[in-house]
Amino acid sequence: MRSRRRGTLLSAPALILVALVTLFPIAFSVYLSLSDVQAGVDGYEFSFTGTDNYATALQSSAVWRALRFTALYTVVSVTIEILLGLGIAVIIDRMTRGTGLVLAMLLIPWATITVVSAQLWSYIFNGVYGLANHVLVTLHIVSSPVTFLNSPSGAFLALLVADAWKTTPFVALILFGGVRAIDKELYSAARLDGAGEWRILTSITVPLIRQAMITAIVFRVLQAFGIFDLPFVLTNGGPGSATQSIAMLAYNALFQDLNIGYGAAISCVTTLVVVVLAVVFLRAFRAENVHG
Repeated sequence: MRSRRRGTLLSAPALILVALVTLFPIAFSVYLSLSDVQAGVDGYEFSFTGTDNYATALQSSAVWRALRFTALYTVVSVTIEILLGLGIAVIIDRMTRGTGLVLAMLLIPWATITVVSAQLWSYIFNGVYGLANHVLVTLHIVSSPVTFLNSPSGAFLALLVADAWKTTPFVALILFGGVRAIDKELYSAARLDGAGEWRILTSITVPLIRQAMITAIVFRVLQAFGIFDLPFVLTNGGPGSATQSIAMLAYNALFQDLNIGYGAAISCVTTLVVVVLAVVFLRAFRAENVHG
């Protein structure tokens, strides 16, 4: 008991600091979402409105459109990154030389600030002088430059490419740790039994790295659902609102329209969705550990 009390006292300052920088902003956001906030000459005025902001948000077509885009983007981007990351992890695992160099190079896209990489990709996908159009025209894939960012499908594709370039290395590194831990004698035995590469991948590699895959999926789903900086810089939510994420919608309501209560309600709804997803994946992860 004495040791426990000493540990509690020593950790209390850190716990209080964490509570101040996390719990207080969350509680204040919930309070804002339940209020009508108006800017006056003497500062902001708060009036309690209950769940009116939530009702307005849930009845808004813009909110549901942003949620549909965010959900679709999350599913497609995470699926692509898991498949690419798995392929990269398997390739690196089979390398006999240069593994350390390749792993170091993989960290470069992941370490690049998202705003910087988004600006870079905006130049690449530019309809006039972009590198993507130059390559496509040179290879005779298209006859004239394509305005990627001016069409919903093109903007969506640009976001997927930019996000995959940055975050696939992160997924690959997680999966590489799982692939590296597999006993290579299993591969040798499978090849002696006549198993092909696809059968080895689906029957040995993937089942044995399920925990690593679940970890990567949890991280990426939570990150992708809260995406803001990439579409904010690359497409600005356009064309129109075709690539406007739910985080961007909350930002616009809060800082452009100054509709603070409404924006806070959207943020709280988004946070609730992310928490639910986190709980679901963590339960799946725990069940996987129990059965494994």
